[in-house]
Amino acid sequence: MKISKNQYSKMTEKASPNSPILKNCIMAFLVGGAFCTLGQMLINLYMYFGMEQKDSRTLTSITLVFLGALLTTIGVYDNLAKHAGAGSLVPITGFANSIVSPAIEFKSEGYVLGLGAKMFIIAGPVLVYGITTSVIYGIIYYIYTLFI
Repeated sequence: MKISKNQYSKMTEKASPNSPILKNCIMAFLVGGAFCTLGQMLINLYMYFGMEQKDSRTLTSITLVFLGALLTTIGVYDNLAKHAGAGSLVPITGFANSIVSPAIEFKSEGYVLGLGAKMFIIAGPVLVYGITTSVIYGIIYYIYTLFI
């Protein structure tokens, strides 16, 4: 049975309905904003208890990574991400989720070949290309400042 391109196109449109873009954008905005609000509240709380602003920001990042990892471990973060989309994936909590999820999934394969080898399967490319791009940018900037 041979299907024409037009028939195939109609079949795929029928099988994959359009996603509610406006709803997804609003949810991403609200959840991402809630994470940012929580971060600011933590900064203010740590400063209220006498920490310097620099230290409170560092502790806030650590706290948000811990919360992202904890919520992933107990299965809450993935349910949140289903509804929030990019609003839950972009903040630092999303980075924690991208490390912990594969670690949980591959733990049964052992600590070395499972957890250790697969933990950065999602976040690894982001780290590699992010670090590589920043090094290249730094070299270009350094060379540029030599000629100014």
